[in-house]
Amino acid sequence: MKPHRPKRKRPAPCRGPAIALLILLALRPELAHASIFQGEALDKAADILTWVVLVVAPLIGIAVFWIVHILPEKIAEKRQHPQAGAIKCLCLLSLVFGGLLWPLAWLWAFSKPVLYKLAYGTDKVAHGTEAPPAAAPDKDAEGELHQLRRRVAELETKLAASAAPKQGKD
Repeated sequence: MKPHRPKRKRPAPCRGPAIALLILLALRPELAHASIFQGEALDKAADILTWVVLVVAPLIGIAVFWIVHILPEKIAEKRQHPQAGAIKCLCLLSLVFGGLLWPLAWLWAFSKPVLYKLAYGTDKVAHGTEAPPAAAPDKDAEGELHQLRRRVAELETKLAASAAPKQGKD
């Protein structure tokens, strides 16, 4: 068996000239230009950039913030959520409170209204097609009330008529 000899390390290549060349290139004087524009064009570009930064960017930011904050309302209407009005109110409150309530509105828009389904038999309500039953016109309510009063009067006369012969027998 041969004795194990460690491999001989090659000497590292001399990097001195390469480093010296890089230093000379870095120290070489160059003219620096801060902008591609010169004179009046530079002033005009700065004015345009100022308007974009001070006016256009905040308007776009506000529009995007508003569009994102009404998404739960749109989703609730699309999914025919029965509590879409309350979700809309929460979205508006979220705008006032800087977006803190927005995650709640988002979760509420995607939730399934289980208790509503237990109470009313459905978990979807068509929005904007019909007036809800509670908001029926007053004319129908008055007509129904008139029918009920007439029916009560009929029942009272029947009761009085059936009670009169019994009193005569006593």
